[in-house]
Amino acid sequence: MNYLIAGLGNIGDEYDGTRHNIGFRILDALASASNISFQDRRYGFVGELSVKGQKLILLKPSTYMNLSGNAVRYWMKEKKIPVERLLVVNDDIALPLGTLRMKPGGSEGGHNGLRHITSVLGTNQYARLRFGVGHDYPHGSQVDFVLSRFSPEEEEILVKRVELAGEMIKSFCLAGIQNTMNQYNNK
Repeated sequence: MNYLIAGLGNIGDEYDGTRHNIGFRILDALASASNISFQDRRYGFVGELSVKGQKLILLKPSTYMNLSGNAVRYWMKEKKIPVERLLVVNDDIALPLGTLRMKPGGSEGGHNGLRHITSVLGTNQYARLRFGVGHDYPHGSQVDFVLSRFSPEEEEILVKRVELAGEMIKSFCLAGIQNTMNQYNNK
């Protein structure tokens, strides 16, 4: 079976390594650990990973965050992937740094990438893997915060958490969302 794993972020050197690009970072780590690379394709950078008979289409949209839905919709149609086999990986400022939460759907929580995906797909019932990027910013400075880079101390925390996010992605495809949530959401 095919699964679409969409890691959200913004293209361009100025966004590389920012909190908002944690979705790209997680997919890059998963690809690197599996010795696969991304190809510059329509609406994004795409890599294909096989895990125990399942094919994971890894997508890093090149549409910029606010138009992520265009890339997700295109690759779902291109690879004939139903919404039940879509997983969106995104940053979340409501969660402490490194906290991982998978959920089957729901609100966008103010995240513009998720908002656009929901709008384009016409449903908010698609799986998300939320990665906490912290929330230590003054009121009204949310945009500057998500576009900032992690401190060296935060980077130390991220290594293992990014690796764990990759395990959760594989589990989603092999064991299903409920089993994955039960096993990982409180780690």
